[in-house]
Amino acid sequence: MKTAMKTSTRATFIAWVSMLVAVVPAHAHYRKLTPVVVFPAFHLTILEVKVQNQSVFPECPASGKFEDWYLNPNPNPQFTQVCKDKLLTLVYKPASSKPMAERFYNQPGVEVKLKQYGSTESAPFYKPLYKFLEAAGYKSNVNIRVAGYDSRLTPDMDNFLIRTKRLIEQTYYQNKNTPVHLVAHSNGPFYAQYLLTHTTQAWKNKFIHGFTPIAGNWPGQGLLYPVYFTGLNVIDFSFPKDPANAASSAAMYQTHPSSYMSSSDPAVFGNREVVVRTVQGGKTYTPQDYQQLFQDAGLSLAQQLAPFYIGFVKFAPPFFPNVDVYAEKGSGLDTIVGAQLQNLSLGQVLNDSTVFFKRDGDSNQEDITNDAIAVWAKMPCYRFVLTDNPSVGHFDLPSNPAVLQRLLANLQQTKSVCPFPSDYYVPGKSPN
Repeated sequence: MKTAMKTSTRATFIAWVSMLVAVVPAHAHYRKLTPVVVFPAFHLTILEVKVQNQSVFPECPASGKFEDWYLNPNPNPQFTQVCKDKLLTLVYKPASSKPMAERFYNQPGVEVKLKQYGSTESAPFYKPLYKFLEAAGYKSNVNIRVAGYDSRLTPDMDNFLIRTKRLIEQTYYQNKNTPVHLVAHSNGPFYAQYLLTHTTQAWKNKFIHGFTPIAGNWPGQGLLYPVYFTGLNVIDFSFPKDPANAASSAAMYQTHPSSYMSSSDPAVFGNREVVVRTVQGGKTYTPQDYQQLFQDAGLSLAQQLAPFYIGFVKFAPPFFPNVDVYAEKGSGLDTIVGAQLQNLSLGQVLNDSTVFFKRDGDSNQEDITNDAIAVWAKMPCYRFVLTDNPSVGHFDLPSNPAVLQRLLANLQQTKSVCPFPSDYYVPGKSPN
């Protein structure tokens, strides 16, 4: 996630494309190209939302369509931001007989789909990456595909696993049985890692070339905890500027399983950062205090969902991906990890006088998060490289020339051939 103060301008975006194409040598064409499947960041997949005869929110349009994604240049003015928040809020129905993943529903009359699933058009933020690869001989929607997902949901939901395996297998066969390389950014590595820990080693040996996680949000980030009270607008990743929007947005995030998956996991963070401090009462909360935070705030739904979804995607040993990994991270930038709130009420508006708690990171995720993947150095046999990119921001990493040149070189690497680990995944037995 990202606040408005770090949003890239359109002019900078265009300059990226020109610069990145220029750094690829004209002769950089290869006889056999390793296909790439991209896993986008949080809300960088375009969601198509169709509303038909909804009556839950009479103050909002009964029918119509809108799209939900970061930097959407043409938001439908028919739907206010508050109405979008309300319509994208999930309905949770407790049922002990159903798995957690089956207890969430869209609002009545609301249908959400992934737009142009599998195509590069489904995640336009990564145009610089696509252009770079195209200059090296790649072709969008042939050997560059995109495994988009509904960012409200966790990877155990919405048939993510089945859909993504099918996309990877299709890409493999359409490219003359060439193993596929996974490139994932920010929250995208959650979904790629879930795939890699929920498929057999035999499947990975056949279909996967390697994995390039870019600034993976492995144990989550502290910024999510204030968002449960302030909200966050997806269109520009800014904090809402009025109480109604702050309230609708905060309430929405409390119903999304991915919010908790993205919140800093006390198993990794402990009490090493302050995520919320209140002016009234002067209470301080760290990640290890999340249950007390939600209890003090009276957030009953969060109290039910947080224990299940915080730390949901396992990455610490023995949950290795068991493929070659070429990870990238940024560092050395001020990064917001928490905020001082007036109290624990819903719908608080942050402003220039708000006190933010910061530490080093990539401007979006703190160093604790970005360094957490170093545990994969213990992965037997398979390659593991973690490259630091000092002063390169979180949302600049996927278009950074040095990152892309390394990616291109790693795509040409011969994949490691390793013996099956003794504890590889068996269908029907979840490692989670």
